Amino acid sequence: MTTLSIASWNVNSVRLRAVPLIAPFVAACQPDVLCLQEIKCQSHEFPEKAFREMGYEHFHVRGQKGMHGVAIASKYPLQDLGDEAICPREEARHQRVGVQGIELHNFYIPAGGDEPDIEINPRFAHKMDFLACTRDYFAARDTRNEKIVILGDFNIAPREHDVWSHKQLLKVVSHTPGEVEALNAILAAGDFIDVAREVIPGPEKICAWWSYRAKD
Repeated sequence: MTTLSIASWNVNSVRLRAVPLIAPFVAACQPDVLCLQEIKCQSHEFPEKAFREMGYEHFHVRGQKGMHGVAIASKYPLQDLGDEAICPREEARHQRVGVQGIELHNFYIPAGGDEPDIEINPRFAHKMDFLACTRDYFAARDTRNEKIVILGDFNIAPREHDVWSHKQLLKVVSHTPGEVEALNAILAAGDFIDVAREVIPGPEKICAWWSYRAKD
């Protein structure tokens, strides 16, 4: 069986971090496919040269001026499967490619701001709308015999042991019951499994994200 290693990383500006941070990571871990979020550049500004020097020859980039943006760099050819109109605001937050027989979706789901209330916080409403659109997209498909991987920055920690303090974060954006329910609905719609938790089940904690609201 051919193995395929895929890495996902919210890089918060690919042009700033390609050489000093991404290149050392690639040298150490050698992922076949690297999925990036929040690249913060337009498609034509993506630093292909730096990634070619890391060993990547194939690219699919959905950039946006000033913010957002997603990109995939691969050692294997990428088939453009057409990006879906999932984001209600038509921001560059999703892309879809085929690689080595897998349909790969790279997501950058909105963070949602500070207040978990759709009535007073438009950013949270946008997040919940995005999640609902993603659920509806996969619910409309029959994915039972498909090889699909979804990954990216989901901005949701769904399980009790995915966060440092479940009780203290229940009313904090990224761990609220409504967001968790919305993410679980996506997983159910596509018949997906949480790969990380298949390998490392709870109650062991997995720390893959930290809040931009906290110092350091």
